[in-house]
Amino acid sequence: EDIVAIKEGIALIYNKLKHSTQQKGLVAFDSIGTTFDADVMEAITHIPATDESQKNKVIDEVEKGYKLGDKVIRFAKVVIAQ
Repeated sequence: EDIVAIKEGIALIYNKLKHSTQQKGLVAFDSIGTTFDADVMEAITHIPATDESQKNKVIDEVEKGYKLGDKVIRFAKVVIAQ
């Protein structure tokens, strides 16, 4: 019945898990605005580019990608301009 205490407990568990995984080397990488790289990203859709500078660039990130050291744990799911 004590919703505040439950929320605090969940937040504590989340922060502990996040801190533990970061200590082991798990990092989220940003992809918005970068050139599409098939080694670490998965293009889920393409949209028309408004100008030449946007071609083959990541416009939106649907799911973040994660690396553990040099190994990709989860590919970033992105929208690219073509």
